[in-house]
Parts: sequence; structure tokens; C-alpha cells
Amino acid sequence: QVQLVESGGGSVQAGGSLRLVCAASGRTVSIRIMGWFRQAPGKERELVSSIRWSGGNTYYARSVKGRFTISRDIANKTAYLQMNNMKPEDTAVYYCAATTKIAAELSADDGMDYWGKGTLVTVSS
Repeated sequence: QVQLVESGGGSVQAGGSLRLVCAASGRTVSIRIMGWFRQAPGKERELVSSIRWSGGNTYYARSVKGRFTISRDIANKTAYLQMNNMKPEDTAVYYCAATTKIAAELSADDGMDYWGKGTLVTVSS
């Protein structure tokens, strides 16, 4: 089992920045990919970014490419999402997720095994 806890959400004005943090615990040695998802009111959940835990390869949704950066600290079992030049359309609940599947794909928006409870991000214009 892997437990995930997000932090770092909050309110920011358009153009501002936030950094989300996902702290993992439990059988973290089994993690293959960690990802950040978001769900805005009335919309489906979408994959924002993901990172391969051991190799560091990354994936970004087109809507955030160039503005968001995902990273991880393996020693501290933590993943980060640095969000810059934020826009009102980035407003959503952001979830950290992880999979232990060996064949998992970075761009897959399903198949995650573990989820955090989410953290709210609000961007005002």
C-alpha cells in the first residue's frame, strides 16, 4: 500500500505561482509513476503531468506545458508540481496519484492505483 498526501494548494491571482507537494509513504519502493490530476467543477478529471519515479521522464498536458514543472525527490519520497504563470482555467482540485504497474504509461489518464485526497487551487483573474 502507498499513502499520498497533497499540500500547497491555495488562492493566487492570474500570473502567479504555486507549488504543490505530494508526500508518499508506505511501499514507496514499488512506485513506478506519480502523476498530478485535476478536476474542475462540472468537468472530468484530467491528467496534468506525470513523472517516472526512477528515470525521471515526464509528461505534460498541452494546456500546462511550459508553465508547470513536475519533479520528484526519491530520498524524501516526495513529488512536486511547480505551477507558474497560472490562469483562471487552472482552478481545480488537484490530486496526486501513483501506480506500481511496471508497464504503466506516462500519458495514461487511467490506471493509477493510489490517490491522495486532493488540494484546492483557485486562480482569480
